[in-house]
Amino acid sequence: MKKLLVALAGLAVLTPSAHAQTRDILTVGNNWDGTASIVDPHRYTVLKRIDIVPDRNQRMAEISRNPAALAYFLAIRQLIGEGHDQLVDDAFTSPDGRLLFVSRPSFADVVAFQLSTGEIAWRTKVEGNRSDHMALSPDGTRLLVSASTARKVHVLDTATGAITGSFESGDQPHESNFSADGKRIYHASIGTVFTPLDDPRLDFTKGDRWFEIVDASTLQVLKRLNMGQKLAEAGYPNMSAAVRPMALAPDEQTVYFQISFLHGFVEYDLVHDRVLRVANLPKRTTARREQYTLDSAHHGLTMDPAGEKLCIAGTMDNYAAIVSRTTLTPTLVEGLEKPYWTTNDVSGEHCFVSISGEDAVAVVSYATGEEVARIPVGDHPQRMRLGKIQKAYLR
Repeated sequence: MKKLLVALAGLAVLTPSAHAQTRDILTVGNNWDGTASIVDPHRYTVLKRIDIVPDRNQRMAEISRNPAALAYFLAIRQLIGEGHDQLVDDAFTSPDGRLLFVSRPSFADVVAFQLSTGEIAWRTKVEGNRSDHMALSPDGTRLLVSASTARKVHVLDTATGAITGSFESGDQPHESNFSADGKRIYHASIGTVFTPLDDPRLDFTKGDRWFEIVDASTLQVLKRLNMGQKLAEAGYPNMSAAVRPMALAPDEQTVYFQISFLHGFVEYDLVHDRVLRVANLPKRTTARREQYTLDSAHHGLTMDPAGEKLCIAGTMDNYAAIVSRTTLTPTLVEGLEKPYWTTNDVSGEHCFVSISGEDAVAVVSYATGEEVARIPVGDHPQRMRLGKIQKAYLR
């Protein structure tokens, strides 16, 4: 406990009274307009919106003076951002509800904002030219950020923004998750997803795509797997090795994950290192593989706290799905334009689904598989994270 309080000294000491001064929020990162919507996850209303690029002119001036940085910036806009700058990828709040940590892909950085004023508390540039998905440790002291072009994941001290360590990833490091006890990191790289070389015969052009289990203390890679090979061994040849969003079962013996081009997900046994089942969900799109958004057939997967059902964002198929973990039977919410991420609400009874093409978040019931509410947010919402904010900041 003493180490935890010392590490959080730069943020605030988490006393019972400090917890009483916070309230639940859902932070929605609006990638294309560079804002974060702070949402009441109980009443489904937007409480405030934060400008995530108040320093945009300064960052653009720096980029314009560096030809290599400018080339990457423009490439990110055209190849990954669908013609838009990627201004917000991931966002977490500190446990005391005072700071908001945001990765900004086009600026290749992570920034901490004061939730009271919207001012920048610290900024850290990642190695390479693009930042991506993040993960916050259970104790709130460490922040993981994928440095896309550097083939590594950085560990940041949330109090100061200092990079305290890194571990190797494959090409285009992507998703990371801490174990519940914070001792392990589950990480995956997705390879080169922005080229038109999407025929299975050209899969080798995508680069190294690894699923890794990492010791969170030493940052040593404990296990590195090629999921394409594991799928082939299980009788599913010619499938991608690129693991996208993932969800761990409560006992952390089974992981569910989406892979590039798959309209569904994979169930994987972490104890015996083998594929258990592949769930094929309804395919609605008629698009060719090279037209998929960054190779994502589906991009967004969450498990309910009871470990009974999964919530799926069917990105290219324009639906959300609630899927029984036992039977793999889906209940669909159709007519959503490019859903992009999922996460649970506070109660665990509902799943939030970001609808990037409609600038909204859908609230879907795990019990009925029906949409029960919709929340308008900013331009192109993607990652969403539950967190806390000081109540005083909303007065």
